[in-house]
Amino acid sequence: MVDLKGQYQKIEARVKESIVDTLDATSFINGPQVKSFQKNLEDYLGVKHVIPCANGTDALQIALMGLGLKPGDEVITADFTFAATVEVISLLGLTPVLVDVDLKTFNIDLDALKKAITPRSKAIIPVHLFGQAAPMEEILSIAKENQLFVVEDNAQSVGANYTFSDGSKMKTGTIGEVGTTSFFPSKNLGAYGDGGAIFTNDDKLAHTLRGMVNHGMYERYHHDVVGVNSRLDSIQAAVLDIKLEYLDHYNESRKAAAAKYTQRLSNHPEITTPFRAGDCDSHVYHQYTLRVSEAYRDDLVKQLNKKEIPCGVYYPIPLHLQKAYRSDRYNNADFEVTNQIVKEVISLPMHTELGEDQIDHITNTILEFLDKK
Repeated sequence: MVDLKGQYQKIEARVKESIVDTLDATSFINGPQVKSFQKNLEDYLGVKHVIPCANGTDALQIALMGLGLKPGDEVITADFTFAATVEVISLLGLTPVLVDVDLKTFNIDLDALKKAITPRSKAIIPVHLFGQAAPMEEILSIAKENQLFVVEDNAQSVGANYTFSDGSKMKTGTIGEVGTTSFFPSKNLGAYGDGGAIFTNDDKLAHTLRGMVNHGMYERYHHDVVGVNSRLDSIQAAVLDIKLEYLDHYNESRKAAAAKYTQRLSNHPEITTPFRAGDCDSHVYHQYTLRVSEAYRDDLVKQLNKKEIPCGVYYPIPLHLQKAYRSDRYNNADFEVTNQIVKEVISLPMHTELGEDQIDHITNTILEFLDKK
C-alpha cells in the first residue's frame, strides 16, 4: 500500500547524516531537532504554535484536555473514521456523539451535525478524511452560532488547503481553535516511528498545551496543570524536518497518481471514483478510496489479494456499531450513508513512488474482474 523504502532511498544520505548528528549530540528528548522542526512546521502551515507530541492519538487527547471540557460534555464527530477520534473522547469521560457523513466526500454531514447539537454539546471534531478538507467554513459558522469549539483531526490531510468563499486559503488543521496530526510512517508526512503534533493560533491555549505534553511542567518539577508524558523524540524530529521540505512534492505525486487512477476507472458503471471538493489543493490523497458496488466489493478484494495487489477496506465497521462505542443513544437509521459505504469502499495503493506501470496493472486487474461479472 505504501512504498516507504523507495521514498527513503531518495533521501537516505540526508537522513543518515541527520540521525548520526542527533546521536552524536545525545539530546534525545526536546533537543534542537525538535525545536527546528517545530519552527519549520509553523512556517509551513502559517500557524502561530506547533506543539510536537508522541503520536496523533495523544495529540487529539491533549487538545481536548486543553479546552477544559468536563465529564459528560458532548463532542460531535463523524461515524466513518478511524477509532482514535472517538477513543480519546471516551477516555476523557466526555460523551461522543457520532453523526453520518456525506456520500461524496466521506466527511461529516452538515445537516446531521446541526441535528446532533444539544445544550450539552461543547465541541465538534471534523475529520479531514483520506486527505480531503472538510467543509470548514460551514462548520465554523455552526460552531460560532452554538458556541462550540472546533478541533480538527488532520491526521490524514497535512498539507491540504481549504478555500473559503472569499478565495482565501488556510492549511487544514489550522482553522479551528486547535488542530492535530499524526506522523505515523504511512502518513503524507511520516516519521520513522511514532509522532504527532497539535496546532493553534491561540497563545493562551498553546501555553496550556505545552505544559500538558510534559507532565504539566513549565519549570522542572513544578507541575502547574495535569498533564501526560507525550513528547516527540529528537531522532523522529530530525527525520521529519528533512521530509517536511519534500511534503508539497510528495502531495503533488499523490495527486498525479490519483488523477491517473481516476482517468482509468471513472467510466465504469460499478465504480465511483473519489470526489474532490474545490480545486486540487483541497485533497492530498492520503488514501485513494473507491466505492464499488456492494455486490462486487468483497470479491474484488479477494481478487486483488490473489493477484498480490495490496488494498484496504477503510473502514469496514461504523463506529456506532463497534462493540466499544455502541450506545442506546444511536438509531441505526440515522447512519444511512455510513452503513452503505462500509460495504462499498476499497482503498488502492497510494504513495509517492507509484509509477504509471503499477497503476496500469492495478486498474487493468480491477476492470478485467468487474467486466467478467
